[in-house]
Amino acid sequence: MIRLSLADIADAVGGRLHRAEGSEIVTAGVEFDSRKIEPGGLFVAVPGERVDGHDFAARAVADGAAGVLAAREVDAPAVIVPSVPADRSGVMALAGDTDGSGAAVLAALAKLARYVVDRLPELTVFGVTGSSGKTSTKDLIAQLLEPMGPTVAPPGSFNNELGHPWTVLRADESTRHLVLELSARGIGHIAGLCRVAPPRIGAVLNVGHAHLGEFGSQEAVARAKGELVEALPADGVAVLNADDPLVRAMADRTRARVVFVGEHPEAHVRAADIEIDEHARPRFTLVTEHGSARVALPLVGEHHVGNALTAAAVALEHGATLEQVAERLGGVRRMSARRMEVAETPDGITVVNDAYNANPESVRAALKTLAAMTRGRPGRAWAVLGPMNELGEAETEAHDEIGRLAVRLNIDRLVVVGEQARVMHQAASLEGSWGEESVLVPDVDAAVALLRAELRPGDVVLTKASNSAGLWRVADALLAGGGAE
Repeated sequence: MIRLSLADIADAVGGRLHRAEGSEIVTAGVEFDSRKIEPGGLFVAVPGERVDGHDFAARAVADGAAGVLAAREVDAPAVIVPSVPADRSGVMALAGDTDGSGAAVLAALAKLARYVVDRLPELTVFGVTGSSGKTSTKDLIAQLLEPMGPTVAPPGSFNNELGHPWTVLRADESTRHLVLELSARGIGHIAGLCRVAPPRIGAVLNVGHAHLGEFGSQEAVARAKGELVEALPADGVAVLNADDPLVRAMADRTRARVVFVGEHPEAHVRAADIEIDEHARPRFTLVTEHGSARVALPLVGEHHVGNALTAAAVALEHGATLEQVAERLGGVRRMSARRMEVAETPDGITVVNDAYNANPESVRAALKTLAAMTRGRPGRAWAVLGPMNELGEAETEAHDEIGRLAVRLNIDRLVVVGEQARVMHQAASLEGSWGEESVLVPDVDAAVALLRAELRPGDVVLTKASNSAGLWRVADALLAGGGAE
């Protein structure tokens, strides 16, 4: 973060100084976890489900924090932020925020982030949204831009009212690129995030079924995702997936110049001649209006082709050459954990940990990748799947479709974890008249026990479910203790 005094911060957020002279200087980043505070940092007192950050304010200052951003008086130098209206429309409230103090701190953090962005004229802000693939694409964009100048991007999926300004405040005078991932659980959320850090280049990947329970329809999801392109300036760029009709239609909602990506013949940045190697890594020809180049992605899964096209378009629009983009795509790494994370146990079992989160589109992509990884190989394909949450009325149908897809893709064994996902098991059994090929187990421990008893060297195991199911623990257990007995 840029150097700011507590007095500067108080002015930026409309707060008041408490037990502080105002001359205290913040020289490091903001943190809402007191254990991670750095000397000279700013501690943000956020209420949580189990603990309240205000209770750790004094400890954070004792550990080196220059001050605290808080909603009520604490035993430390602080900026006390004003309360916010009871109507929180457009704000994703934090769990545990029973008195509105969390909303007040979030509002102040957003103001501080905007204050910093406005003082960095050399900074270009990039935004990415979509129902699936946001984190992987954000990571790709950051890797393509880094050779062009210092780049800041969030770790993992820091994409809401807390993680978004936290990431923005990592930028300083040397930062040239700020790559942000934007999520929404309601209309107005993305528009609010764009006000914190106005993007110049924005990309929309897809409109799927994620959070359908909150939005009610894909059309409502599209309305929310399109808030990103509506926020772009007239001299900005909207990168839109031409293969998704709901995304393609967003071209009419922006003042910015539109660049279409995809396999669609009218896409400005297009993938042709897609091939998948024996490790399920995609190869394709990157076709642009200025020429074409062959790309070999070192990432697992054909779905990364679309992510790579978006990243390529963003980098090209920001001044990279086609040759630079193709070369950099060939050297990208998976940056975020539990997203197509491939590892092998000592006894030759491949574990694919894609268990960070799940929706129908991402589960379909993961199953297709599993099928590609085992095609023509002696080992068996195991899909360990759990519930997909927040689907509303579409939940039963979505789980049914995934169970049937596992059969149609010739997945050898399906292990369904948890009663909430029972429909997957039932659908697979009906689709394929399966016996032991599909099994329903109550929890992670039961899944691990089954796998350890039945896995053989050469098998490939995929774990995938919504985050709350914790299926990454299956992958961790297999890698920690082996998989074959």
